[in-house]
Amino acid sequence: MILLSVGTQLPFDRLVRAVDDWALVHPRIEVIAQIGPSTYRPHTLKAFAFLDQGAFLDLQKRADLHISHAGMGSILTAMEYGKPIIVMPRDFGRGEHRNGHQAATARRFADTPGVHVAADVGALTDRLSQFRNLSRPSGITAHASPAFTDRLRAYLDSTRSGRE
Repeated sequence: MILLSVGTQLPFDRLVRAVDDWALVHPRIEVIAQIGPSTYRPHTLKAFAFLDQGAFLDLQKRADLHISHAGMGSILTAMEYGKPIIVMPRDFGRGEHRNGHQAATARRFADTPGVHVAADVGALTDRLSQFRNLSRPSGITAHASPAFTDRLRAYLDSTRSGRE
């Protein structure tokens, strides 16, 4: 099963339509989509505007592939679950977001194993055509390591003591 998610704040019709068009040509592959406030209504995808967090996390765990806008939550959860993810950033120039931060996020993760960036619909379709061969992330934990939290605590303590 493939999971598509576009977040909950803004429509991302270009991504929803592209995945819907691909799914029409691949009817044996189940695609479930969280499409937010999209105005485009999919013909092939099993689509929901919104899902509660538990149902969404269950879909993320069961998915063989996650397709998403370049949202940090989606990327990090896919990495945590060891699921390959294809991200297509919203395009500020097309009015798909309030700024260009998703393009910056996609650039930052472009070389991360298991995170597959599609800059446009053509690249998305190419990656979807090879989705069974996409690399998986090595996985991350949901919690920071004790070494990191100890360093962070020491830093915060040092900045606090300087102000007292």
